[in-house]
Amino acid sequence: MITLLYFAWVREKIGLGEETLSVPAHVKNVGDLIAFLIARGDGYADALGDSDRLRIAVNQDHVDFNYPVSDGDEIAIFPPVTGG
Repeated sequence: MITLLYFAWVREKIGLGEETLSVPAHVKNVGDLIAFLIARGDGYADALGDSDRLRIAVNQDHVDFNYPVSDGDEIAIFPPVTGG
């Protein structure tokens, strides 16, 4: 099981702030996870379809889409943050 945390407009489009789920064995890295989530439905596809607009943290460390995911990980998905 992994825990997914969604923030800002990603949360709004998906309709959830957090969920815990099991992922199939073919999900080996963040990119695979995003593809798996997009296939879950329209809200996910709308929120996650443009990877240039996403930032990912695994266990509170910023990572790229090649980073491996493992059972027990906490994965946060959020838009880029800008200061003001």
